[in-house]
Parts: sequence; C-alpha cells; structure tokens
Amino acid sequence: MVPSEENQLVPKEVESAAEEPRVLCIIQDTTNSKTVNERVTLNLPASTPLKRLFEDVASKVGYVNGTFDLMWGNGDNVTDTQTPIDQNSDKTILDAGFEPGKKNFLHLTDRDGEQPHTMPEESGTTDDSAQDRFIGPLPREGSVGCTNDYVSQSYSYSSVLSKSETGYVGLVNQAMTCYLNSLLQTLFMTPEFRNALYKWEFEESEEDPVTSIPYQLQRLFVLLQTSKKRAIETTDVTRSFGWDSSEAWQQHDVQELCRVMFDALEQKWKQTEQADLINQLYQGKLKDYVRCLECGYEGWRIDTYLDIPLVIRPYGSNQAFASVEEALHAFIQPEILDGPNQYFCERCKKKCDARKGLRFLHFPYLLTLQLKRFDFDYTTMHRIKLNDRMTFPEELDMSVFIDVEDEKSPQTESCTDSGAENEGSCHSDQMSNDFSNDDGVDEGICLESNSAAERLSKAGSEKSSLLYELFSVMVHSGSAAGGHYYACIKSFSDDQWYSFNDQHVSKITQEDIKKTYGGSSGSRGYYSSAFASSTNAYMLIYRLKDPTRNAKFLEAHEYPEHIKQLVQKERELEEQEKRQREIERNTCKIKLFCMHPTKQIMMENKLEVHKDRTLKEAVEIAYKLMDLEEAVPLDCCRLVKYDEFHDYLERSYEGEEDTPMGLLLGGVKSTYMFDLLLETRRPDQIFQCYKPGEVMVKVHVVDLKTESVAPPISVRAYLNQTVSEFKQLISKATHLPAETMRVVLERCYNDLRLLNVSSKTLKAEGFFRSNKVFIESSESLDRHVAYTDSHLWKLLDRHANTIRLYVSLPEQSPGSQFRRAVYQKSSGDSGNLDEACERVKGSVGNMKSVEAILEESTEKLKSLSLQQQQEGDNGDSSKSTEASDFENIESPLNEVDSSASAENRELENQIQISDPENLQSEERSDSDVNNDRSTSSVDSDILSSSHSSDTLCNVDNAPLPLANGLDSHSITSSRRSKANQGKKETWDTAEEDSGTDSEYDESGKSRGEAQYMYFKSEPYTADEGSGEGQKWLMVHVDKRITLSAFKQHLEPFVGVPSSHFKVFRVYASNQEFESVRLNETLSSFSDDNKITIRLGRALKKGEYRVKVYQLLVNEPEPCKFLLDAVFAKGMTVRQSKEELLPQLREQCGLDLTIDRFRLRKKTWKNPGTVFLDYHIYEEDINISSNWEVFLEILDGVEKMKSMSQLAVLSRRWRPSEMKLDSFQEVVLESSSVEELREKLSEISGIPLENIEFAKGRGTFPCDISILEIHQDLDWNPKVSTLNVWPLYICDDGAVIFYRDRTEELMELTDEQRNELMKKESSRLQKTGHRVTYSPRKEKALKIYLDGAPNKDLTQD
Repeated sequence: MVPSEENQLVPKEVESAAEEPRVLCIIQDTTNSKTVNERVTLNLPASTPLKRLFEDVASKVGYVNGTFDLMWGNGDNVTDTQTPIDQNSDKTILDAGFEPGKKNFLHLTDRDGEQPHTMPEESGTTDDSAQDRFIGPLPREGSVGCTNDYVSQSYSYSSVLSKSETGYVGLVNQAMTCYLNSLLQTLFMTPEFRNALYKWEFEESEEDPVTSIPYQLQRLFVLLQTSKKRAIETTDVTRSFGWDSSEAWQQHDVQELCRVMFDALEQKWKQTEQADLINQLYQGKLKDYVRCLECGYEGWRIDTYLDIPLVIRPYGSNQAFASVEEALHAFIQPEILDGPNQYFCERCKKKCDARKGLRFLHFPYLLTLQLKRFDFDYTTMHRIKLNDRMTFPEELDMSVFIDVEDEKSPQTESCTDSGAENEGSCHSDQMSNDFSNDDGVDEGICLESNSAAERLSKAGSEKSSLLYELFSVMVHSGSAAGGHYYACIKSFSDDQWYSFNDQHVSKITQEDIKKTYGGSSGSRGYYSSAFASSTNAYMLIYRLKDPTRNAKFLEAHEYPEHIKQLVQKERELEEQEKRQREIERNTCKIKLFCMHPTKQIMMENKLEVHKDRTLKEAVEIAYKLMDLEEAVPLDCCRLVKYDEFHDYLERSYEGEEDTPMGLLLGGVKSTYMFDLLLETRRPDQIFQCYKPGEVMVKVHVVDLKTESVAPPISVRAYLNQTVSEFKQLISKATHLPAETMRVVLERCYNDLRLLNVSSKTLKAEGFFRSNKVFIESSESLDRHVAYTDSHLWKLLDRHANTIRLYVSLPEQSPGSQFRRAVYQKSSGDSGNLDEACERVKGSVGNMKSVEAILEESTEKLKSLSLQQQQEGDNGDSSKSTEASDFENIESPLNEVDSSASAENRELENQIQISDPENLQSEERSDSDVNNDRSTSSVDSDILSSSHSSDTLCNVDNAPLPLANGLDSHSITSSRRSKANQGKKETWDTAEEDSGTDSEYDESGKSRGEAQYMYFKSEPYTADEGSGEGQKWLMVHVDKRITLSAFKQHLEPFVGVPSSHFKVFRVYASNQEFESVRLNETLSSFSDDNKITIRLGRALKKGEYRVKVYQLLVNEPEPCKFLLDAVFAKGMTVRQSKEELLPQLREQCGLDLTIDRFRLRKKTWKNPGTVFLDYHIYEEDINISSNWEVFLEILDGVEKMKSMSQLAVLSRRWRPSEMKLDSFQEVVLESSSVEELREKLSEISGIPLENIEFAKGRGTFPCDISILEIHQDLDWNPKVSTLNVWPLYICDDGAVIFYRDRTEELMELTDEQRNELMKKESSRLQKTGHRVTYSPRKEKALKIYLDGAPNKDLTQD
C-alpha cells in the first residue's frame, strides 16, 4: 500500500541529506496592515532548529531577530495556538510540531506590545565609501540559512522594506509612466551621459530649480546612485517637464519621449559645455539620394538622425524580417523609380529611370534602433502591434552598412562642385524626409573640406572600427491599445544584465534577453504575429566598442564640487525622512471620541501619540485636541477604553497614569479593534471605575402619568447577575422601589422584552456589551394588564418609532387669497404663522397643544358632518350651486377654529370668488369628456374626492371617521363611467408602478386610521442661511405613519388642503426629491432629516407629473422647457391638451388652439412618436413618473391621422453653396424608400432620379459639419424599405438629409476652408456636438521648458 502524501511516513533518521524531508512554512506578518496580505514562504529541512527558523524569518522579512514572535496560524497540529513558539528551544521544527508534506501556517506578531524592529538598512552594504564609488551589485554578507530553499511566487518580501539586493534603486510608477522609467534608467546606466550631466552646474540665481530639467535629472541620478530606498519617485522630474497629475495617466511611446526629452535638454543646455552633448553621443548622418540610371547624375542631401527606425514586416508582405541585420539591409536597399514614377533628370532634361535610396555616412557613438512594431491595419482600420520574431546580436558590426564607395564617386564630386546645393534643394520634394532635422540639414554640402584621399582614408578607418555592443533593450508588453514598458540593461561595471521594471530591479541572464525577440517557436508566416508573445523588444541601444572613448562612471572623489554638495544635501533629506518614518512607526494612531460637556455633542478626532508617552501625557494631548480648555479643567478629564460601535465603555485605567501608551494599547498598530473616549466630569463628581468584563446598561425611567421617557442613566452590571439582582442595582441608582419595578430590555429595533423571570441571568436574557433598558416602578393597575396591551408597552412602542423631523414651511404668498383664506380658517382669526405655531407649542397658559386642536376640530366636524348628512337626506345632494359644492368639502384638519358653519360657508364663497384660477388649473386632473361642466362643479369634485372622507386620530387613541354622507369612491366612479363611456374602470386600481397612491383605501377611509400614530410639533428656529423669513417646524412623529396621514397633520401649519401642497425630502447634498407614494410610511426617514413643503397640487391615484418641453426643430436649441403638468391614467391625449391650454396661456404666454399643436414622445433630446388625439394614456401610451413630452406647434393642419403613418424630418444639403436648409416634415403613408424619394422630390423640385438621401447620426438635430457631410454620411443606401439596416427608421422623428446628386461640391481655397472650419467648430461646440467622431484621442507628448503648459496651447 502506498501511503497518501499527507500521511506518508518519514523515518526519523535518514542516511543522506538529499533524502531528508522538507517542511513548508508560510508566514503572515500581522503587525502591519500594509503587509498583512503578504506571505513569506520557507522550504526548510525537517532537522532545522527553531533558532535557525527565527533567523531565516528575520532575514527574509527584514526584522531584527528577537523583536517578534511566531505563533501557529492553524490549530490542526498543536493544541495551543495562542502560545508563541519558543525561540530559544533546541528542538528541531519537526519535533516542535511542524509537519512535512503539509502547509504549516505561522503568524508573525509583535512582542510585548512593541512593533518588530526593522533591520538597519546599512546592513546590506560594506561601507559608505564603497557605495559612493560605484553603483552595481553590492557585496552581500554570507548567505543566511538555506537561501536556495526560499520559494516565493512574487517579489521578495524584504524588497518592500529595503533596497534591492542588486544594489540598484528602482523608480516608482506614478500611474502609467513605465515608459519614462525605462528611458531614465537607460540614461542613468549610460556612463557618458551620466558623467556629462554631473559636470553641468545649476545656477539657482538664473533659473527656478523646480522647472530646471537638467537639475532635476541630476537630483534623480544622485538618488539612484546613493539612496537606500528600494525605489524613488519621479514626480520632481515630471514637474520640471511642466506636467500635471493627468499626464501620469497618459501612456506614450518611449521613442517619442526620447526625442522630445533630448530636444528639451538641448534647449536648456544652450551656451553651455553640454550644448552639443546629444549630437556627440546619439547623432548620425545619412545621405538621401536619387541617381539617374542613364547619365549617372545624382541629386542628394545630408540628413541627421538620432535613431534608426527598422521595419518589422515590409509593406504588403506577410513575412517579417528575421533579424536586425536583415532589416538594416532593407533600410538602405534602393528602389527603382520607373514607369509613372520616373525621375526628371536635370542633366538629361527629361524623365528617366532612377535609383532612390539612403546611405549611411556616419554612425553615432550610441546607436539607437527602433523596431517599428506598431502599424496600421487598413483592412480593420485599427492600429495593431506586430509581435513577429526579430533577433538582434549582442555585438553588431555596422561596417557592412557604411558607404565608402560613395566617397569614390566622381559624379558625386562633380555634382557637389557644380552647385549641388541647388540640386539638393531642387529635388528635396522627392527626397525622403523621415530623418530630416531643421537645425542640421546639410543640403549638397560635403562633410569634409579635405581632399578625396583624406576622406577615403578616414572612411576606411572608421569602417574598420564599427563594432557595437548591446547594453539596453527597452521592452514593450501588450498591444497597440496599451501595455507596459520595462528595460533590460547591461551594467558596464560588471557586464551583468539587470531588469529595471519600475520599482523592481533584478538580475537576468542572456537567455532572458533572447525571450524579448518576440514571435513563436513555429515558422514565420502571416498569422505568426497573432499567436506570438506580446512581450518583445521595442528599442535597442548599442555603444561603440572603442577603448579610447568608452568611459567609466565617475567615482566619488571625481565628483565636481556641486555634485558632492548635492549628494550631501540629498543624504541629509533622506536621513530626515528616515527619522520621520521612525517617529511615524512608533506613533499610536487611534480614534478619539468626547462628549462635549456643554454642547452635548459627540466629537470625533484622531489621537496621535508616541508609544513612549505616558497616559497622563496622552490625556493632555487629547484635552488640547478636543479644545476643552474653556469648558472643563484638565484634572476633570481622563481617557477610557471605548467601543464606539456598541457605545460601550470597556475599561478605565486607574493607577496607570505613568504607563506608556504603547503598553496600554497593545503596541503600535495600523488599526485598533477599540477606540478611546475622553471622559469628563464636573468638579463635584468623581469618576466611576470601569472594570473589564462589565456590561454597560443605559437605564431610561418611564413616567406613565406624563408619558415621558427620561434621559439615560449609565449603570454597569455583570452578565452572570440575575434579573432580581439587576433590579436591586438599578434601584440604588434611581432610588425607585425594586418590588414594583418593571424592566424592559430593547435588544434591537422594535424588540421590547419584559424581564419578568427574576432568576434568569442577564446573559440568558440577551444582554451584550452595551444595552438599553426602560424601567417603570409605579403602583398603577397597568402592571396587572397583559404586557402587550399595557400602557407601558404602547408608550415604549411609540418612543421606539418616533423620529424628529425638521419641516420647512412655504412662505405665504400675499397675492393668493385662496391660501390666506384657508390658512385663516385653520388658524382662527389670526393669519400669523407664528401665532399658529404658538397655539400648538404646548399646554402652557392659554396655548393649545396639537392634541387640543385636533379634539376641537373633531367635535366641530362631527356637528358639521351630521348637518350635511341631514341636508343630503332632505334635499338634492347633487346641487350645482357654488355654495352647496363648497359645503361638502370641509377638511377636518383645516377646521381648527371655533367659528360657526355659516361663517365657514361665507369664507368659502370668498375663496372661490377671489382666486378661481387656483382651482381652475387642476380642473381636469381626473379627466372628463363632458367639457361643458361648470367650474364650481369640477372644483367641488376634486376637493371632495380628496377630503370628503378624511379621518382624525385623537389623543384618546380613537380614530373618528367623518360621517358627512359622502363617498369619494362613488363620486370618482360616476365621473369615470362618464369619461370612459362604458369602458373598463381603470382609475379604480392603483398599480404598483404608477408613481403615486391614493390617500384612501377602497372603503374610503384614510389608511392612517388603522392605528393611532403619534404626531407632535413645535416652532423651530433654523440655522443662519436657511432662508430669511422661512418658517420651520420641529416635528416628532411615529415613522409608521403614512405620508398621506402625515400631510393631513401638516395642513393647519401649511394653510392649504393636503392635496394642494407637496412634500420634498432633503438629502445631505441639499438635493430635493418629491415624496409621492401616499400609502408608504416614513420608515425610510431618520432622526433630524429635513423636509421642504412646497405649494402646488399634489398627485392623486393614477396621476403622473409630466414635464412639457417645446420642440423647436429649426432653432439652435431645439428643446425648451415650458411647464410641469399632471396627466392621469385613462385620460386621452386630447383631454391632456385641453388642460394644457390655460396653463400655456398663463405661464408661457402661448395662446394656442387645440388643433394648433401636437404632443409627441421625448427620448433625451430626440423627438419620437406623434401622439394622436384619441390615444389613451396607459392603454396606448406608456406613462411613468417624471415623464417628459414634446409640445410641437404646427404650421398648418395636423397631417398625422393614423399610427401607420411615419413622420420624418428632412433637411436639404446644398453642396454648391455649402449650406443646409431648414427642417421640413415629411409624412409617409408607408416605410417605402420610393415614397420617401417622391416626397423629397415633391418638396424640393429635384428630379426623382437625382435624389440621394442619408440618415442623420447622433442626437437630434444630428448636427454635422458642412465640411464633412458630403463624404461622411452613408448616402443613397441600397434598400427598398426604411425599417431595415442600415437605416432602421421605425418611429417618427428620424432625421433625413438629402441632396441633388448632380450638384457639384463648391471648391474652397485654403483661406475659405480654414474660415469655414472655425465657424463650424464654434457652431458645433455651442450646440454640444463634436466636429468629427473619433475615439479617445491620445494627448500629445510635450515637455514645457518654462514649466507652464498653458503658454503652449496654441500649438495644440
């Protein structure tokens, strides 16, 4: 039997070390939040002693051995997971309980409450002078432990804390600056460039160091050479480029950056010793020539270059070049100009066949080759990356590419001597300009003035010494859309290759370099790039092998004086940062809370205190931090351990005033599982002792007589106490008798438990760290009633569900007689809101409480309703006179005065006479076909349906329904039956998605009647800035109350019926949203929420608020907001238009007739379906809350009569005039393209066969530049119907451009085109449309020499 891997037996003694079992240890550092997700993996021999384990862990994570503990992370193999592993034990890890073949998880923890000490950063180096002398692989100490046994799939854990073991420093990637990091590391590793940069001296008096690019590069190089950090930032360098933070999110081409940076350095180095440095190091020369094949005459010019771009795959070819050498040969391979491409020879005076090509004349000291892996695929019209394999040698012989024969050519000399300068300029338009440089173009000028023999001799010697060695490979990984750059660089100090991948620096081999060739192992072919690796070389830099010129890095004693000073300055800054980091590492940061002794608000802050500071010192710091100097003396403050989540005081620290905070808090941690509370007391009080293990109980005393709940008293108890013992404890604290005491525990929201089993423990009853209890200890009979029926339960239930809201009331408009009259009716003789508020403020003196107002109102309504009922029984209840209508609409909550019903009737008559428009605007909210009804009848129906069956909740918890003999349900039903003429009664059902709900259920009773809901209000003075003259109420209300009932309670304070004001909820950002679902409760509201009341008609069941916009097809802004309207389910379009007419006249000044405008669908800014007059909302037209429609004024008679018709908006394009005509509507009877052509021909006069059309793109009005419309639209699609691809015109409102195909496009001069382009750009930007469609454009790479990008906007 073969044992399983987990249970495999391992002999205690093995004959050889090779057969010794190994133990896999996985260590997690729990001392730091930044490293808690890191894992350190050790694969050790089973015989490794525990001492060696600790040494290996210390070396691996960078901590000082002996300053941390290791604990078991999994408890499978040991019994006690909380006991640290004994570091001083002589046991082997096998004897200590580690298991071979399994994962052994360990936690690295702090020792004695102190953070582990970080290993000194100097430990990995020899001495400072050794570091100053050179940058390279630093001498390492003797290998620690079994270094080859460390297995990790990620970067070394120690690299997070200290410098890379290679001795090199990485660069932090700001976001997408890997391309910059690759180039900077390459320049840093180039001795000639670094040495020259060090010799340049910055003059602070002449330039700002922040914007000086050479100075910031100097600083960066010094830090790369001397810093002990793992990686350094490049933000100072990019800031000197004039870049802001957005540039860090733009990835650019590294070759483009190289050119731009070199150009910027040349500009900065003018008039200095380094002025020609870039040219000396990187610039080469080549000849661009054309030679006549008949007479041998050659025209040419000299171009300079900084890099040579090599094509990966020749144009039109499916196969890539195999190597760099092959690509270089192709680069200088001439082409024959023949046939239509013949060259006009100045000597032959005719077009002749010619040879055109490039010849290298001079190679630079540092040769840069760019492999052109990014190309454009003309089949897909997208950029692509070519991942084909291209090899490159470690040593490249460029002598085979230099042109010595060119110097021997007699034709060249004669051509040059006979005025070849003119020849060069004459033929410059036929020359390749890929490598031209405006600052260094030598057209037809000889390179040397010496004789031909001297030139030939020099060229021959140069050819013999053109051996280059590779030292930098910049690699791109990814696609043409984006990717990642890193650099593989060979150090000239030790000939070792390193990978510089942002902040990570590691050793690599020659085999790793070969992996950057690209391609796949298979044969090269058309699809080889698609299946190849996306990681490949992009830029290669070679250095000429010339012992006389090859430089070494400057040593410390060779530094110029200004560099020595800079090194010292940067070292001091780094030491200062290190000290600051050390302070930060030893600083405890913990949340601090304090209940302000006078303001009684809980304040929050963060306490930062050094771990060695004592508790007494920490109290002083917290005291100043919370700014309590003027509120309470220092000796009346102390710090206690606090759990803010449970509002629980865990313990106090008596007698530990001199204990360091590091010990009290359990060490320096990134996060703590508890907080601190700065507790205060009055001078005559003493602090209570809080012991660990106690639970905190907040005791509220309930008084049934006054129905009040007192503020809490804090009592501390133990979980093992019984309920009986707990009552005795409370009795001492509250001085109430324990014998009659009832204790109710609020375990969670709406969970009120009576503790009636005396022998039960608090733990069994559900007590936790922090608890809330209510106690009542009276002799009332309520004790003998069932708990859920008792007055105590009802009071506590109300208390638990009551929230405090702040209600902003609307200002009373002096011009609205209706509002004033109704308000006077609700407030008595006075129209002053303050007096009304005072009346409900409380029972002090003669002031009435809200409950008193409600009682008085109820009694009045009883008598009024009985009177109305008697009148209804004795006479005709359907009177149409104004007085009789208004007699039936008395709102209960509006009847709060003591006037007689006759007075009310007189007042109501005044209401209607004074402001008939106020009700007229809502006349057809419920829709009625019979438009000849009187205004008073309509208004009566609206108001009576809203208020005829209101209910009141009085203080005796007995809801009183109105007995006025009216049934709103029957009223609306009779109106519906007339409106729908026998159709199904749809208004009776409130659908779930209707957006509003009725205030009344099917029985006509208020839904708030189901149970008593608490409501109490009082005037409130809001903070400054809340609006001058604005009135506020502070309302305590049961949040189980419905919005409908809540609005009814607010009626006396607003002064209008609840159907004539709206409730808006105010959120934290001061955004307001209307609450419209009347049958929903206030359960989503919480304490101190704000509510704004606005006057205006509220929605009823089946109604929707609709925003009406005017459609102006030929205006610059085609969408104009007009007004808010109310449409109802079941209403026809014509009825909604009738309701809009008076509102359009009064609010918008539009005097229209019903047939002069139409309504149509609005989708964003696009006009859609035309609504016909007989369409019914919800049946034919889907409608929703906050719906939007277009109102379009018609020029003539409505042409749209049927849903089968199609209305499109056409616009003629006149290419000969470069202008667009206005929109014209075309109504089609079908979706036929032929019919569209006929209609377009009819309105334009263009012959039918010459009509061409195209569908507009984007949002209405489908704006497009007149410079692009002629060729950019899909003209004349080959389809027979409009509802197929590519048109897809299935609905009204589509935009059609059309033109006469025989009309020629106007020819524009450059000036006209530029002027037109400016006008079009301005026009389209104003309308919010782009001039052209394009994907996200890449931001141009620029380096701003003065550090001010805004000064260079003209170049964009």
